[in-house]
Amino acid sequence: MPQDLSTMHAPIGQFLALPASREEWQKFALTDAQIAQFNEQGYLAGIQVLDDHQIETLHSELAGLMKESHPGHHLFYEYHSNESQNPETTLFHALGAWRIEPGFHDVLWSPAATMAASQLMGGAVRFWHDQLFCKPAHHGGVVAWHQDYSYWTRTVPMGHLTCWIALDDSTTENGCLYYFPGSHKWSLLPVTGLTGDMDEITTVLTPEQREAFNPIPIELKRGQCSFHHPLMVHGSYANRSDRPRRATLINFFRDGTQSATDEELLVGVPPIPKGRKMEGQFFPMLFDPTRI
Repeated sequence: MPQDLSTMHAPIGQFLALPASREEWQKFALTDAQIAQFNEQGYLAGIQVLDDHQIETLHSELAGLMKESHPGHHLFYEYHSNESQNPETTLFHALGAWRIEPGFHDVLWSPAATMAASQLMGGAVRFWHDQLFCKPAHHGGVVAWHQDYSYWTRTVPMGHLTCWIALDDSTTENGCLYYFPGSHKWSLLPVTGLTGDMDEITTVLTPEQREAFNPIPIELKRGQCSFHHPLMVHGSYANRSDRPRRATLINFFRDGTQSATDEELLVGVPPIPKGRKMEGQFFPMLFDPTRI
């Protein structure tokens, strides 16, 4: 049986090297203008996180992880070989790759991601969970409009951030991510489903929100990422192109976030009592700006 890599709270392989000094860390710092854009629009896109060698490593690991016969399959929190509600399309979606493969484990500590996350959230950064979203060529399924925090209300306060990393060039043709700028200033919307009707969200919007709703495409080169606020309304259309669209997501939360339930926070993870700080084996510290 493979080792559960969640017990390892630092990079374990040759996937990346961490900066050795405060000066080296500062090379990854966002500008004031980038932070202001995030605060105003709710997202920031085009940050380079991975190089070609790292991408190829993750491609290789991903090919194995997508097989239900993978020996580490039992370590996934969730695994959906096809979560699409349309039987004519396919959407692979899984949580927990960091526990299974060394590249997907070590990518959590990518300096460009953790430094930016600390600046955008204003503090030390802990890991919430990862996700894989993969759309095959020709028949890749949609991810319907949603807000991430609508699925995360089992944690409080809302101090979260999503880092969406493209493992392929992500374009309008192969089902790139779309954001509706400014929607992070809306209140929390009811859940309307993750992989069904793209228009279902209109049933919970006010007339003013429906009239204003005009999402924009976020095209990324492979290895680039976008960051978005937990209330950002986002989704992606089907992939009808001849190219796959694969992505890995790192979901962060600010250190000090607490459990809001006595039930398990992720499938198979021991519960953290309501009101207790989220920490320990499954929620490691990724970056603390006071320690560089």
